[in-house]
This record gives sequence, C-alpha cells and structure tokens, in this order.
Amino acid sequence: MSSATSSIQTRKSLKSRLREGENLYGLFLLSLSPEIAEIAAFSGYDFIIIDLEHGAGGIREAINCIRAIEAAGCSAVVRVPDVTQAWAKKALDLGTAGIMFPMVENGGSASDAVSFCRYRPDGVRGCAYTVVRDSKFGFDEAYLANYIDNLLIMCQIESEEGVKNVNEIVAVDGMDCVMMGPRDLSASLGLLHDPGNPKVNSTMRTAETAVLASEPVKGGAYLAGMATAQDTAADLWSRGYHIVLGSADVSLFKKAAVDDVKANKKSVVDVTGV
Repeated sequence: MSSATSSIQTRKSLKSRLREGENLYGLFLLSLSPEIAEIAAFSGYDFIIIDLEHGAGGIREAINCIRAIEAAGCSAVVRVPDVTQAWAKKALDLGTAGIMFPMVENGGSASDAVSFCRYRPDGVRGCAYTVVRDSKFGFDEAYLANYIDNLLIMCQIESEEGVKNVNEIVAVDGMDCVMMGPRDLSASLGLLHDPGNPKVNSTMRTAETAVLASEPVKGGAYLAGMATAQDTAADLWSRGYHIVLGSADVSLFKKAAVDDVKANKKSVVDVTGV
C-alpha cells in the first residue's frame, strides 16, 4: 500500500450509520458558501445537502463546499437539479457521500437514478475513476470495491404521481432512501398555499407508511423528510423517520437577521423613547 493511500482519512458512511440504527439530522445549503458550509459542519449536523436544484451555484462552488464540510468532519450530499446522467456524473465525481434526485415519480425514474450512480455492467456511469476526486484521484486503491456501499442514493417523492407509485419506487434495488417533498406535494394536489391541508397530510401518510413497511435491511428504503411549520422535526421523528432536514442555511440566516433587527429597534425605543 502506498503512503498516499495509507494516509487517506476514512469517515463512516451515512449508509453505514443508518444500518447501525442511527437517526441523522441535516441541513440544506442553498448559499453554496464554503464558510457557511464549514460553520454548519462544525455545529454538529450529521450531513449537509449542497443544493444544486434551488441553490445559486454550480459544480465549482459545490466542490469547495464539499471540501469545507469534510474538513470539519461532516458528510456532504449533493442534490442535483433533475434525474439526468449528465448531472449525476458531475456530482458523483466530486466525491460526495450521497446524492439526491428530485421529483422521482415512478420505478423507472428511480431505476435510472441508480443506474447513473453505478459503473457498467451494473449501470451507465462514466468511468473516470482514476482521475476524479471520488476515488481520491486514483489514490484510493479500494475504491471500486467500496464505492457502492459508500454512496447513499436518495430519491425524492414530491408529487401525487410519486405517492401513487411509491411501492415501485421503494422496490428498486440500490435506491437507499425516499425523501419526502411536502411543499411540491401540496402544489401537485392543488394546495400550494395550504400545505397543512388534511389532504396533504393524508397523502404524506400514505407514502410514509409504504416506505416504513419496506424494511431497509431487507432491501427497502429509509425515510427522510424536511421539518416545516406544519410538521416539525419532533413530529417526523415520532412517525419513524430515519433522516430529518431541519432547515436551510438561508432560512436560518433570515430568521437570525430579522430577530437581530427587531431587537435593535426595540433597544432604540427603550433608550430614546422614540
């Protein structure tokens, strides 16, 4: 074993932690700021999702965030903009601990997502593993033997069609986790401005029940979701979720900024009476 290989730092994979029964808590990173990513990682999140679907950045920004997150001892996941081979190749070659595909609506789409993550003959991922960051630029001699076990593949169900096809999505071999998308789901039900509507709740429960019944240890999927004002993190944990996203960096900053301004305005009134 070369000295370069022996010096590679290993971190327990997200998939391994889930298999060992851990519940994981994460954050969406939309700013794609390495500094914010690093602060979040040091704060104690189990993982951070670098959001290329809604975040204002691309691959170059993502790789700098991954470096910052990993340097702080945390794991990075990349959410790609859609279920395409081109985006999957770019994201995976960066060396991410997980990948999230949005708006997966049937088993065929989930199967495509998995195939984009695996090399032939198991999939269609392009083979550049000797020169990309995912294999430590070729220094990781055990890469090909371990890359499937080290990668968490997440598919989002965020439409009425996706819920209807939840069982075939969960049944796809290699699809590790279903991430519920409550806001898009409420929109698909015609209830964009009423995410707490009983119809949205009922549809969510249908999908949750199917995922939880699939038993990950027997080839099923883990259940992930994002806490909202209508459905808090405590609510999700109580229903058996394995992974919860607490918030997004921009939401946390927005709240902190608004609270700071309000506190200052109150202090001015208290001191000046104006």
